[in-house]
Amino acid sequence: MDLSTPPPDLYGRPRADTFFRFLTAFGDRYSPALGSPLLRRNPRRPYSRPTEALQLVVTARRRVAADVVELTLADPSGGPLPGWQPGAHLRLALPSGRERHYSLCGDPADPAERSGYRIAVRHLPDGGGGSAEIHDTLHPGTRLTARRPRNGFAFCAEPAVLFLAGGIGITPLLPMVREARRNGLDWHLVHTGRSADTLPFAAELRALDPARVHQRTDDEHGGPPTGAELLAHAPRGAAVYCCGPAPMLTAVQRALDASPAASLHFERFGAAPVTDGEPFTVRLGADGPELPVPADRSALDVLREARPDLPYSCKQGFCGTCEVRLLAGAPDHRDRRLTPERRADGALLPCVSRAAAGETLVLDL
Repeated sequence: MDLSTPPPDLYGRPRADTFFRFLTAFGDRYSPALGSPLLRRNPRRPYSRPTEALQLVVTARRRVAADVVELTLADPSGGPLPGWQPGAHLRLALPSGRERHYSLCGDPADPAERSGYRIAVRHLPDGGGGSAEIHDTLHPGTRLTARRPRNGFAFCAEPAVLFLAGGIGITPLLPMVREARRNGLDWHLVHTGRSADTLPFAAELRALDPARVHQRTDDEHGGPPTGAELLAHAPRGAAVYCCGPAPMLTAVQRALDASPAASLHFERFGAAPVTDGEPFTVRLGADGPELPVPADRSALDVLREARPDLPYSCKQGFCGTCEVRLLAGAPDHRDRRLTPERRADGALLPCVSRAAAGETLVLDL
C-alpha cells in the first residue's frame, strides 16, 4: 500500500493524543543528550501494552455477489464497538486458529453502525482456507475474537478523487465513497469484475450516485480494462484510491504519469511479486533440512510447503502473524513491523524478508 499522508491514528481515532504528542516531541529533543544506561530502554520490555481483543458474534449474514457473503459482527452484550475510519480493517481470529485481515465496509459516520462491523468475504477455492472457513462455518451466533480496527489505507479526502475497485476490492473503498459523497467532493468510482453478478454491493453503489458510479465487466468489454482506460475517469489533479488484483494495480501504476491524476494510493489483495530477490536457503533448526528459496518466491511460501501449519495472514510484512526466530544467518529485513531491537533479538518475518545470494538462514522451526 502506498500512502502520501499517514493516518492520524492506526486505531481510527480522529486525532493524535495531545499529551503523547508533546511527550514524543520532548523525547525526540532531549533523549539523545541523556546517554545514561539507566535511561535506556530495556529491549526485552515491550513498547506498549497490547490492546485487549474484541469479543464478537456474527449477528447477520447475506449474499452480496456470486461467492461473496457479508457478515455483521457485534459485541455479544450489545454494546458499542470502537470507532474506525474509512480504509480500516479487522484482524479476525477464526475458530480454526487462522488469522485473516478483512476491510470494514460499513459506514463509520452512521451512528446505527456503531453496534456492528460489516465485512465482505469472497470464497477463494485455491486460497489459504480462511475464506472457505468463513463461508462454511461462520453463521449467526458464531463467536470469534478480533483486534481493534487498524488503518493502513487511510482516506485523505482530497477535493478530487477517483476510486478504482477490482471485484472484492470495493470493500475498503465503499466507506471512502460514502465519505466523499458526504463531504461534497468531486469523486468517481470505477468498479470492475468478470461479470455483473461478481460485483459486490452493485445496487448499493448505484444508489449513491448513478452518474458517478461506473460498473465495468470483462464479459461485456472483451477482457480486463487497461490502466489508461481506468484512469480516463479521473478528474484533473485527482487522487486515485485503488484496491484490486496485482495486474490491475500494475496497469494503473504504469499509466499514472500519462493520466489526469496526480497521486496514487493503493492496497493489495496479497503480497507484491518478488522482483529483486536472490536465491538463498533456509534451514529448519540447527541440524534440520535445508530448503532452497528461489529468487522469485518468498521464504514463507517455501516454508509452508514443509510446514503447512505455519501461520500467516497479510503476506506483506505488517501484521506479524508469520514471525519466526532466527538462529543464524544475515537476513535482509523488508518488513514494516519489527523494531531494530526485535530484529536484533532474532525476530524475522519470512513473508517478505530475504537474504543475499547463497546465504543460509537458520530458523527455530
